[in-house]
Amino acid sequence: MTSNEESSLSFDPSILLPTTNSPSPLPDRATTNIALDALLQNSLRPSPSNVFGAGPLLLSNIPKNVQNNKERGVILGIDEAGRGPVLGPMTYAAAFWHPDDASSIPKGLNDSKQLTPEKRAALFKEIRESDSIGFVLRVLHASEISRNMLRRVPYNLNAMSHDAAIQMIWAVVDAGVKIDTCYIDTVGNPEAYKNKLDRVFQSHYIEFIVEKKADAKYATCSAASVVIFGVFLFVNHTITVAKESRDAMIANWKWTETNNYQPQDSKNFGSGYPSDPSCKKWLDNNCNLDPPFGFPDFVRFSWGPAKNALKGEGGVSKSDPLVRWEADEEEEDESGGKQASLDLFVVAKSGSENKRKHGSMMTLGRQKRLGVFNELGLSKVTKFIESS
Repeated sequence: MTSNEESSLSFDPSILLPTTNSPSPLPDRATTNIALDALLQNSLRPSPSNVFGAGPLLLSNIPKNVQNNKERGVILGIDEAGRGPVLGPMTYAAAFWHPDDASSIPKGLNDSKQLTPEKRAALFKEIRESDSIGFVLRVLHASEISRNMLRRVPYNLNAMSHDAAIQMIWAVVDAGVKIDTCYIDTVGNPEAYKNKLDRVFQSHYIEFIVEKKADAKYATCSAASVVIFGVFLFVNHTITVAKESRDAMIANWKWTETNNYQPQDSKNFGSGYPSDPSCKKWLDNNCNLDPPFGFPDFVRFSWGPAKNALKGEGGVSKSDPLVRWEADEEEEDESGGKQASLDLFVVAKSGSENKRKHGSMMTLGRQKRLGVFNELGLSKVTKFIESS
């Protein structure tokens, strides 16, 4: 095990979960890489009980030339990876550097879609070791996407994408970095997206360039000028950070459903895209293995293929979970059905004797232990210990 791997095990990645404030930049490159390793190896995500919990956000150290040359702003670019899959997280990344450092940025980039995995991994390593490139990584896990899109008023993927980009820009701005120009490959209508960014950051005088297929467009311009050269490099560097980070998280994914949990077919889900036969087979084989939870939280429940897999043939669930309601007494409702009486849960004191009477809310009586507690091996909590 390398010293960086050992350090990443001792690093507490929970500090990367966003709070109401922007995250602080990490102090140096060594700490940045330790934090990044810890994030990519631990599948960090909010507690399932935190229904509005956002995924982690990592802000690297700020390059020295950026700190020392604040008169001229940085160029910054944003892109994403993993928007379409039904499995795993979507990652957003921003990369930035001072224009004076353009000549020191790693070379050898083409359109990222034409890069081999080996070349992309090598470039990611160069970015991690570079003293000139700062970056931000925002992870939207499948559980966060599902919670947002399945709200009563859906919070859709375009809105999440916009907010992730805004969150990353604020992280850089709040770290004291002046941004001159920000390039974004659009999500949705580019003009509306640009107007939104202009409104949010109107006091920071950032020039936003929001266009469709910005990477391909500026790549054809190549090095027509220092700025265009920077755009070409930044777009591909940003995609490299986003995609390599997502691939690493999937490769190191930690299942949290139960101790020693392993899904059927392990991680043989192919690309994770719904059209991939390996992905479809994985969804079918892992559907409702643990009812009533449907799938592990690696799956985006809000995606159509996941919904269809749960419904099964003809819209009827292939494995409808049995929900059993237990009560000591029952009474008929207006339709003639049975329901538990609220009076079951209250007792009254009468004279010197404790007798159970309906309709008087005094103290809870001792109820029979429900079978589900025994089935799940749950014990009664008798003592609370305050953590330090």
